[in-house]
Order: sequence, then structure tokens, then C-alpha cells
Amino acid sequence: MANPQKENGYTPIANEILEQIIKTNLNGTQFRLVMAIWRYTYGFRRKQHDMSISHLASLIDASRSQVNRELDSLISKKILKVNGIGKRGTRILSFNKNYSEWIISKKEVKPVKKSKPVEKPKAKKKYDEDSTYYKMALYFYEKVSAVAKEAGIEHLIKKSNLQTWADDMRKLIEIDKIDKRLAKEVMDWVVTDDFWKTNVLSARKLREKFAELAIKMTAKKQPKQKQQDTRDREIALQRWIAEGNDPNEFKW
Repeated sequence: MANPQKENGYTPIANEILEQIIKTNLNGTQFRLVMAIWRYTYGFRRKQHDMSISHLASLIDASRSQVNRELDSLISKKILKVNGIGKRGTRILSFNKNYSEWIISKKEVKPVKKSKPVEKPKAKKKYDEDSTYYKMALYFYEKVSAVAKEAGIEHLIKKSNLQTWADDMRKLIEIDKIDKRLAKEVMDWVVTDDFWKTNVLSARKLREKFAELAIKMTAKKQPKQKQQDTRDREIALQRWIAEGNDPNEFKW
């Protein structure tokens, strides 16, 4: 476990310098180079020290080319100074604590490439309360609500969106080419049928099952109509006979 102690050595830095350097726009490599210079100057109670590119690169774990580029930048900004050449032929470097001399420019901002505008999804068509499709949706919703309440399943349609219902009604009429009168007949019938009234609880389901519902409705209505016609004719026959006419001459 690391256990650094001040007694084992420390680098004295004036608070004013620290406060100024943290305000300065330096990249990561530049900041690490400044700290390396502090370590080998202030850390050894000296103002300057000769340091090679290779030594600095090893201290901050960076490439020589990277160190050379960023060191030149710090020198040009007058944050670091070159005070001559040392005995080993390397530059003698120091930190310029007179920050009023620093040449600091605003961070260069690379132009942002304009990306193609993202196409917003088309907003769902809105139907006002006076529109035919909204009225159809409301009409069916009220009928379905009554069925749901009676069956104790109101929660299934509690969050219904009438705009969505209206759009399904529009699709039923405009896309599926269903006559509005037929649509109303099916809506009226489906909420009375023992099976379908609890299985068609939305406009979407109505549209999805419409062809099947229309066939079922027609099939259930026809037998009643034929039965009624037969009874009417039988009554007419009895009257014909009662009036003294020949049954064989009765026109069925």
C-alpha cells in the first residue's frame, strides 16, 4: 500500500502559482511537463535544471516527439524558460513564476462539422372534436365503455387515446374503403354480440376484425329476417283460406 509522507520529501509551490496554473488552459502533456519541471527544480530547492527530452519523456511516460512539441509550446508561451545549455548539452529549464509574462490564448476550437439534420418523425395526425373520425371514435368508445363497465373490465380501456382511435377510424374509411354506414352498423352490432363485445374493445381491433365482424353480423341477421318472412306468409295464407279462397291458388 502506498504511504507517501511529507517527511520523505516534498515540493514547495507557492499557492499563488497553483491558483494561476489551474486557471491556465494547458493540455494534459503540457501540465505534466510543468509538474516535472517543478519536481526537478523546486523539489530540489533550485530554480533551474538541465533536462533532456529523453529524461522528460521517461518522467511523464510520453513519446519524445510529443514531449518536444509540447515543451516548445510551453517555452513559446513563456511559462517555461530556457536559461542556456548545460554541461551535457541539454537545455537548462526553469519555471517562469511571473505569470503576467505568460502568453495565454484562448483554446482553439475546432470547427464542428455540420451533420445532416436528423429528420424528426412525422407528428401523428391530430383530429379535432368536430372531425368525422373523432366523432366516430368517440361514438364507439362510449359504446365500448358501457360494455367494459358492465363486464368489470373498465381498466382495459381506461387509458385509451381517442386520437389513436380516430386515426384507426380514418384508416378504416380511407384505406380499407369501408362505407361509414356499414361501419356504424358493425359498431352497433359488435357491442351486443355475446362473444365479440368483450373481444373488440378498441378501434384498432374493430378495424383489424372488421371483415369478419361484418360477415358474422350479416349471417346472424339473415335467419331472423327469413323466419319473419315465413311467419308473415303463413298468416297471410290462413287469412286467404278464411276468406274462402283455394289454398292451391295462394301465391307464396
